[in-house]
Amino acid sequence: MGYVIIGNCIAAVGAVEGIRRHDTRTPITILSKEPYPAYGRPLIANYLKGKVAESEIALRSPDFYESHGVEVHLGCPATTIRTGQRQVVAEGGMAFPYERLLIATGGDPFLPPIAGLEGPNVHTFVTLDDAKALRQEAPSLRRVVVVGGGLIGLKAAESLHDLGIQVTIVELADRILSLAFDEVAGRLIAHRLSEIGIQIITENTVEEILRQRDGTINGARLKDGNILACDAVVVAIGVRPNIAVVEGTEIQTQRGILVDEYMETNVPGIYAAGDVAEAKDWHFAEWRVVPIWPNAYRQGMVAGQNMAGQRISFSGSIPMNSIAFYGIPTISVGVTNPPDDGSYEVHISLTEEEKSYRKLVFKDGTLVGAVLVGRVERAGILTGLIREKRPAEGFKEALLKEDLSYLDLPRPLRKEKLGLPTEEVPFGVRAG
Repeated sequence: MGYVIIGNCIAAVGAVEGIRRHDTRTPITILSKEPYPAYGRPLIANYLKGKVAESEIALRSPDFYESHGVEVHLGCPATTIRTGQRQVVAEGGMAFPYERLLIATGGDPFLPPIAGLEGPNVHTFVTLDDAKALRQEAPSLRRVVVVGGGLIGLKAAESLHDLGIQVTIVELADRILSLAFDEVAGRLIAHRLSEIGIQIITENTVEEILRQRDGTINGARLKDGNILACDAVVVAIGVRPNIAVVEGTEIQTQRGILVDEYMETNVPGIYAAGDVAEAKDWHFAEWRVVPIWPNAYRQGMVAGQNMAGQRISFSGSIPMNSIAFYGIPTISVGVTNPPDDGSYEVHISLTEEEKSYRKLVFKDGTLVGAVLVGRVERAGILTGLIREKRPAEGFKEALLKEDLSYLDLPRPLRKEKLGLPTEEVPFGVRAG
């Protein structure tokens, strides 16, 4: 028996690399629902618009599995975990024994109860197959409604717009990007999207997808009664942990699969990482699902090393997004929408003409969050301080400078190269 990994995402890649840091011989088996080698999901938007080929979104080189001693079964989804026999059963009935098991099944798109949702011309935008389906259909589309104004919805809208399709985003909240960014950043990005021709409707939602007799879509009826003419609908409200494989087992779940600080579940020898894992949240000191790529890779790396016999703690998740919209780079990290209870100190710098916005959030003298739009050159320093929870005593004023540099940091922090990458960043991880 060896290692078995369910899933072939960035967390699985991190786990393989974590295992091989300490164990170069024990076999590793990956069971993948998708028929593709591990790829950068944030890059499917670039694939849809034709900016990159399928081969260019791979997370690792073609010889990754062979060079790491991995037997990968593509298009082979796991269906059942037999914890008593230490086996994973795949579709078709084949059983794979394991000594250590990692569940890295990611998340599935959430589909709300919209009338008319079932049928052709309705898409999600999470996987490469989703992008392929939209790319194949795009030449026949004139107008598309995107349900959801989060990061996934906006990247889908941007890609479709670049293909010459008229796009309308419908968002239930009072602004786009309400979870990842604050109100000002959302407004700046919304203004930029409107400038290039993407329509945004907020505080509304799609209640019914209208179809013709042959089943094709010809419109979307909103909650307020208005009807948007369209040929297709993209549902991009978000994802939820794919915990189906642990149903009926003793593996504990809440929203996701519960893990301890070592990424291990309540069943010894079984670990979880990535969007399916409910792990420690850095700021709130509680267990949460934080579905972002850098987080998934680090969790996989920690899980892999512990599966190989180490005892390494996961330091906790930090909400972080880095993405660009039509020439406007944006970054959010940590606490971006602090409660107005007097316990947080917020510093804001906004230049509307330059579309530049900077927000730093402090708590008890320590930087805990940042939002940057337009100018993001020193994001690494700020992220490092947030991740390491370093008190800003003696140099807080320097952090507020637009031209912040490493020279503004105390000498001990400069010597640590705080904010610079200390581990290999997986390809595609900075795309969103």
